[in-house]
Amino acid sequence: MKHFDEQAHDWDNNIEKVERAGILAKEIIDYIQPNKSFNALEFGCGTGLLSYQLKDVFKTITLVDTSEGMMKVLREKIERENIKNFDPTSIDLLSEKPIKNNYDVIYTLMTLHHISNIDKIFKVFDSILKTGGYLCIADLVHEDGSFHSDHSNFEGHNGFDKDELSSTLRENGFIVEYYKIFYTIVKQSGDEIKRYPLFLMICKK
Repeated sequence: MKHFDEQAHDWDNNIEKVERAGILAKEIIDYIQPNKSFNALEFGCGTGLLSYQLKDVFKTITLVDTSEGMMKVLREKIERENIKNFDPTSIDLLSEKPIKNNYDVIYTLMTLHHISNIDKIFKVFDSILKTGGYLCIADLVHEDGSFHSDHSNFEGHNGFDKDELSSTLRENGFIVEYYKIFYTIVKQSGDEIKRYPLFLMICKK
């Protein structure tokens, strides 16, 4: 968490992160075709780059993160731009639930691989998502462990295998409807330049 707190101030200055959020937002909009009556939740929102791209298509967006540094930047952005439909919430969904339990859409970008117990978070998603609602997961395709090689204390997942993740989602009440590689991160790993594809998986409850 300290890692994200320290990076929060400069997070929005990363052109690739902004570009990635824009591409993903378009994919979500194109598939879900949301209307202005939908209430959404972003899990692991960071500074809100993705939700910022989606702010005009949802009635409300609850933005959830446990990094106080990220949430501080987000709240400053909301105040500066007078964004009325954002509800920033510092909460750990693995141990406490938000007030609402009637979300139409839950989406998450590059957060799931940091969650050790994905069964538990899927059960939480199931409990707060409406029947017929959408869960959109954007994250790393399974990789060799080099993506986080510079973080010695990383305890999450080295990305996800499509079939294994689909099976876990089915066991938790979700039907996988859509899967696409939508972006590739190019990153230095030791002496190598490596490519890490990101997938978008859209599920329905």
